[in-house]
Amino acid sequence: MQPKPRANGTSVTEFILLGLVETPELWSVVFILFLLAYMTTVGGNLSILAAVLVEPKLHTPMYFFLGNLSVMDVGCISVTIPSMLGRLLAHKLTVPYGACLTQLFFFHLLAGVDCFLLTAMAYDRFLAICRPLTYSTRMNHTVQRILVASSWACAFSNALTHTVAISTLHFCGPNIIDNFYCDLPQLFQLSCSSTQINELLLFALSFIMAGIPMALIFTSYIHVAAAVLRIRSAEGRKKAFSTCSSHLTVVAMFYGTGMFNYMRLGSIKLADKDKAIGIFNTVINPMLNPLIYSLRNPDVQAALWRVLTGRRPAA
Repeated sequence: MQPKPRANGTSVTEFILLGLVETPELWSVVFILFLLAYMTTVGGNLSILAAVLVEPKLHTPMYFFLGNLSVMDVGCISVTIPSMLGRLLAHKLTVPYGACLTQLFFFHLLAGVDCFLLTAMAYDRFLAICRPLTYSTRMNHTVQRILVASSWACAFSNALTHTVAISTLHFCGPNIIDNFYCDLPQLFQLSCSSTQINELLLFALSFIMAGIPMALIFTSYIHVAAAVLRIRSAEGRKKAFSTCSSHLTVVAMFYGTGMFNYMRLGSIKLADKDKAIGIFNTVINPMLNPLIYSLRNPDVQAALWRVLTGRRPAA
């Protein structure tokens, strides 16, 4: 690395991403495994999106949000994994300073949209189960678009704030990141200047991006559970809970790993755990989402079968 002065005081021009394993003999194994994981994730999520688009039964608000969530999952994994595979293929571990910040911005943008989409899906379930008589007016096409647009606006503001804040820090070396993608906790550890304000900003925005949505989701499902328990028919209760179980599973996985990664300020360096959480955030969660949403949903399964076989839906 050749230090080079920059206008903002940064002397580091590139970072070294050590990746998941430091042994070159294992790079080919990691490459194959993550290439398969990437192809599975992209294929699964695009299949869900295609099913939502072509199946008339799935032209509902819940599946509108699910289709958007599938696009976000493809984006999240595409921000991190292809660049990692490219470095493994080229046997090159370095990433330019600008590319690192760009990856950071888009990862937080797409993950942030995920946060609010999951909240919108919880609100949709609340209206469908607790307010069925006014559901069609409260969750019309305009409201759906406003919720998605608001998700993008909030996530963009969050990602831009973090990117601008991290660009003001001074990096003078070392420049080694013991992970496979650029993220805030690892960059904080490399900064030569104080990161106290950045860490407080991360904590505050994490509360807005995760804490508030989690509170809204929790509140929605308290009302949903109370409404479902009032249903006298056991079959009716089972059907109502089945429409919510997939969403709750995804919420638990997404927010659980995210909170562990970003809200443990002042903790010591935990490289191996950081990598494991990073794999969950960028690979496992997006790869499992299509499976979770299709496993117990016969409408999605039927639509996926028609997409794969090329059959048109019945009129």
